[in-house]
Amino acid sequence: MKKLWISFLVLAITIGGVYFFIKFNPPLEIGTLASSEDDKLVIVSVGNKGFSEINILDISVNNSEKPMETKIQVSNALQGFTLTNDDTSVEAKKYGFTDIDKVALKTGTSPSSNFEKLDNGAATKNDEIYGISVIHNEEVNKVHIKYKYLGIPFNDTVIFN
Repeated sequence: MKKLWISFLVLAITIGGVYFFIKFNPPLEIGTLASSEDDKLVIVSVGNKGFSEINILDISVNNSEKPMETKIQVSNALQGFTLTNDDTSVEAKKYGFTDIDKVALKTGTSPSSNFEKLDNGAATKNDEIYGISVIHNEEVNKVHIKYKYLGIPFNDTVIFN
């Protein structure tokens, strides 16, 4: 019986330790920020530095307002992103505009690792990058990103200007 309690205690400590490690080292990494001249269209480059996929749950702007449109660009490190409010154009289609709920951020896609590959000349078209594209009817000052990683919910806020 004593071994059972010790095993349970070790398991609980391990699970708690992993939970707190993940909570204090969130896997979502923010990279490049870009905006239109009027700041009503913004792009937030995001990536995953964790060891499991990230699912984005919700995007809001400023004071938790729902933006007019939110898409994610699935591109590659050599191509980059595009700032456009017409994601149906032939030019925009090559940047992979997709609904946010249809894309899980793969592991090993952190912007810092992609920048390092670009600097070293090792980047390829296979290096996926992700950019959250947000269109709003007024100036965007903050983008709030809610996501889930290993079943744990996270919130991240990106401030523009």
